[in-house]
Amino acid sequence: MNAVWLALTALFCFAGALFLFTHSRTRQIEARFPAVGVLVDTGGGVLHIVEQAPVAPERGAVLLVHGASGNHADMMVALGPRLAALGFRAIAIDRPGHGWSSRSGRHHSSPARQAAFIREALACHGVSQAIVVVHSWAGALGLAMALEAPEFTRALVLLAPATHPWPGGVSWYYPLATTPGLGWLFRHFLVMPAGLMTMGAGVASVFAPGAPPAHYTETTKLPLVLRPAHFLANAEDVVDLKPFVTQWAPRYGRIKTPTVIVTGDRDGIVYAHIHSLGCARDISGAVLTTIPGVGHSPHHSAPDAVIAAIIEAERRALGGAPVSQIAESPA
Repeated sequence: MNAVWLALTALFCFAGALFLFTHSRTRQIEARFPAVGVLVDTGGGVLHIVEQAPVAPERGAVLLVHGASGNHADMMVALGPRLAALGFRAIAIDRPGHGWSSRSGRHHSSPARQAAFIREALACHGVSQAIVVVHSWAGALGLAMALEAPEFTRALVLLAPATHPWPGGVSWYYPLATTPGLGWLFRHFLVMPAGLMTMGAGVASVFAPGAPPAHYTETTKLPLVLRPAHFLANAEDVVDLKPFVTQWAPRYGRIKTPTVIVTGDRDGIVYAHIHSLGCARDISGAVLTTIPGVGHSPHHSAPDAVIAAIIEAERRALGGAPVSQIAESPA
């Protein structure tokens, strides 16, 4: 009996230590990566907006929307200074439930709902139109924005987008994190320590076969995603994406917004032959650029190509001459 009580006591103490570790590290991470932009309260939630003003005569706004497991810094660090130098008003946001933006429930896992909320908050911030640049998970958000708010979406740039139904499911820990009861235990006891231990390997897989930029985890504030509430929002987004794109993909052919797609030919996270090629097929006049040797983050691995895509999208929005539908970049 004493051995049983000792074992139970040890287990309770271990669980308590994991819980305290998670919440202690959460406070440390939030202190290290505080909100740096404007918190816009729409009445239905708060959106964290980070802006870099143009250093040349302004030529319009570019909205940068991050993918899964990220926040505004992933896009802003890679593209913000370059866009500002060219005269663009670079605006990056934390999607609802990510970074420092709020989230009121699982219904906000819908890319269409997130797109509507972002537009509402940006209207309060004085932005009525933008070239919309979206990465990975946010590809579906960008397409929903082009479908439902073409007047806002001046042009659309899809970076390694996730947009179409794919075979199989998602990684096991996402459904687990969203499971009532068990998911709470997982998020509050195990995600933080396990995530800190495996984050380096996860980042490496995103950039394979190349290497991540120096200090990527720190500059993009990646540890924020390990906070229990942020991890739940991210898991809900990922789990609910496939049903969403299954319903919305048949509508992509209605998009009239000038669209440019950029993907790496070595993307091991999102199937380019399903998503990027699918968008090029479905959206009339869409341009696809495939970058050799690049993985899932072309905005970091090949920022010049992404900036060129944004310039091309702007040119086409201004009524530039049409270009071929699919263009392979030189090796």
